[in-house]
Amino acid sequence: MASTLVRPRSGRVLAGVCAALADRFGISRGLVRVAFVLFGLFGVGELVYLALWIMIPKAP
Repeated sequence: MASTLVRPRSGRVLAGVCAALADRFGISRGLVRVAFVLFGLFGVGELVYLALWIMIPKAP
């Protein structure tokens, strides 16, 4: 597990939020992306994604 939560500069699709969460918790990036799509269809996934986009800093 990574010690910090930062959005990577490589391996990202839109803003790097899913890649950051996957790297931090040591799970597949695809799995995190699918989870956000499902949350977007059945909940508030878009709002959570936008909030995390603002809160998680970019990698140096």
